[in-house]
Amino acid sequence: MIPIRRVGVIGAGVMGSGIAAHLANASIEVELLDIVPPNLSDAEKGNPRARSRFAEGGLDKALKSKPAAFFHPGRASLVRAGNLEDDFDRLKSCDLVIEAIVERLDIKRALFGRLDAALSESTLVASNTSGLRIADMLEGRSAGFRSRFCVMHFFNPVRYMKLLELVNGPETSAETTRRIEHFGREVLGKGIVFAKDTPNFIGNRIGTHAMLFGIHQMLEDGLAPEDLDAITGPPMAHPKSASFRTADVVGLDTVVHVADNCYDVLTKDPERSVFKLPEYVREMVAAGLLGNKTKSGFYRKRGDEIETYDPYEKKYRARGGSADVRKACKAIASHEDPRERVRKLFEDDGPAGTFAWKLTRRALAYAATMIGEITDSVTAIDDAMRWGYGWELGPFESWDAMGFARVVERMEKDGVALPAAIATMKAAGATAFYRSGEVFDLTVGKYVARETDPRDLPVPALRRGDAPVLRNGGADAWDLGDGVLGLTYRSKANSIDPDVIALLEQATERAERDFRALVIANEGEHFSVGANLFGVVVAAQQQQWDELGKMVSALQQAGQRLKYAKVPVVAAPFGMAVGGGLEVCLAAGAVQAAAETYAGLVEVGVGLIPAGGGCLNLVWRALESIPEGADVIVQSLVGQVFKNIATANVATSALMAQELGYFRRSDGISFDKARLVTDAKARALGMARSGYHAPAPRAYKLPGESGIATLGMLVDTMTAGGFATEYDAVIARKLARVLCGGAGGAARLVTEQDMLDLEREAFLSLCGEQRTLDRMQHMLMHNKPLRN
Repeated sequence: MIPIRRVGVIGAGVMGSGIAAHLANASIEVELLDIVPPNLSDAEKGNPRARSRFAEGGLDKALKSKPAAFFHPGRASLVRAGNLEDDFDRLKSCDLVIEAIVERLDIKRALFGRLDAALSESTLVASNTSGLRIADMLEGRSAGFRSRFCVMHFFNPVRYMKLLELVNGPETSAETTRRIEHFGREVLGKGIVFAKDTPNFIGNRIGTHAMLFGIHQMLEDGLAPEDLDAITGPPMAHPKSASFRTADVVGLDTVVHVADNCYDVLTKDPERSVFKLPEYVREMVAAGLLGNKTKSGFYRKRGDEIETYDPYEKKYRARGGSADVRKACKAIASHEDPRERVRKLFEDDGPAGTFAWKLTRRALAYAATMIGEITDSVTAIDDAMRWGYGWELGPFESWDAMGFARVVERMEKDGVALPAAIATMKAAGATAFYRSGEVFDLTVGKYVARETDPRDLPVPALRRGDAPVLRNGGADAWDLGDGVLGLTYRSKANSIDPDVIALLEQATERAERDFRALVIANEGEHFSVGANLFGVVVAAQQQQWDELGKMVSALQQAGQRLKYAKVPVVAAPFGMAVGGGLEVCLAAGAVQAAAETYAGLVEVGVGLIPAGGGCLNLVWRALESIPEGADVIVQSLVGQVFKNIATANVATSALMAQELGYFRRSDGISFDKARLVTDAKARALGMARSGYHAPAPRAYKLPGESGIATLGMLVDTMTAGGFATEYDAVIARKLARVLCGGAGGAARLVTEQDMLDLEREAFLSLCGEQRTLDRMQHMLMHNKPLRN
């Protein structure tokens, strides 16, 4: 297959610049072009930067965007800005050109005409449109152009949203489809769903219907916006942003555009009236209340308080809503399993459950009715809603969770119109849309094999046998097949407690004896949030210094055991991997990280320093690539490690973690988190099959007393400038002593055990400080650092 190395993106707005940024994240060279700004001055007309101001501005906004569009700011160097008059010929060297300009048919047609005349027969072309038909856009284009054309509909923000909807035209070639699908899935890490060429495709059609019907029903029933959001969030297995907060993030103007497009073109849709926006939403847009982008939308922040726009009074007010709804939704949301939440809400006969059923029955009926029009696949709709809207369960997965027959019976009792395909499914005796390896195909009326990627497997799916190889109260280790042992934490938030530490040692020993490799692969939202702070606080309060010292030593030795294991050890971090969570990764022989991994040693926030080998391994990482005999100023390398730890610098991507030295540049990055565990297992097996040998311990001369003094001056400057408190300075000085190998670090080779002893000594001394205890207790109570 011909690889895609360079991509042209036309249009540097929010979507175009976001697409360009994520292409750069994937190491793709990008030509980002936009129009020449109108009304340039005579001087500006001859200035290339001024003529490319729109593209330059889009790139600059992508660099400044929050959340970050780039994995690392350095990736912006892969994006070259330009304009469509002076730099159009740059597109000739591109393997793919993606159009992301204004949704006007005449402008798109004119652009495609220029591209048709200029591009080679091997260049693919895609549109990011969500509302215009392919046949209309390609009117007058050559047969070759039409064969190389498709729609690639990304979701915003592009970096974070997994969904990529692909739409083929009637003449799109199989080769075009194959190359684009491979590029989207394998290079960009996207989840691909194929949609039919209908307005707003799958995600926005289903998602907009659900959002707008919720608002209409809220107004009809006289509920408060807070009630709607309480119900349509976690209790329905939807994101915490629910309905109105999601709209604020997306932008009310975008919601209006999508809704109006649906209403205008879906003249035969049985639910067309749902897409007619409530008038008060239009009034909000006219008043500039667009959501997060204007800091005022359905909600706004005033001081420390969140205010709600009241749709009945047409003004902002203090937060409100029904106490009964809030109480019921909080209880339902406490269940970890989204299927259980959906079932509980379905069975609730109070105001929350009653209102939720009104929304659910309409949404499920609409999703079923759309089969055959927007897609033929039940799975495509479920995938689109999970990947594009952040739902934990798609419509048909939720239907299964509530019970297929129970839902149908209740809908029929309520007089809800269902498509004939549901009656066929019921008559066939089907009890669910999904069953082992199969899905019910509503277009043919029977179960068919479910197409899945064999790499998209969570930890439980890889486990062999009926019981774990090892287990205790905090973790277990299972046979993952092919000679790989998989260790998984079972503690709250995957925190590191004595049980986890014990199993790290035991699993390493067992892997060396009976397996070829060990993979540390956790489940949940985060890989690990670090040490169990509660245990540290209790021990410190009771002045159990010996016990605390033993716990720290145990984590240190578990890390050393991982580091020098005779079999490869691969850690598979995702989400937060902070504090002790990162220390385990630093000790592993290799890392296979999800692209969205947020890593850092953050112990200073609770008045401590890393003491599970974090200081040792971060310094050793900084020094390990120095060639023997090289005359290198070690102080600068140690100084950078000091800055990262002292400021609790958290990498906001796996790539940034590599740049900061938290991961090695040779460590792997999985763009699609669904493949993380199988990627980690493959890496571990690859290391085992290629003759893995454990590293040998090393010792280094460190800056010693002079380095401590140099870092001390930096601390003084930070404190004098108000960037650090007096107690921050106390912590930082202890950290400096550790990282410099103690006062004598320059006079001798500092061993790993020396570093571990220094870590432990500093950690225990800080645990004896009341101000550290205050910080730890504050963190436990409020989940945020205390500045003291």
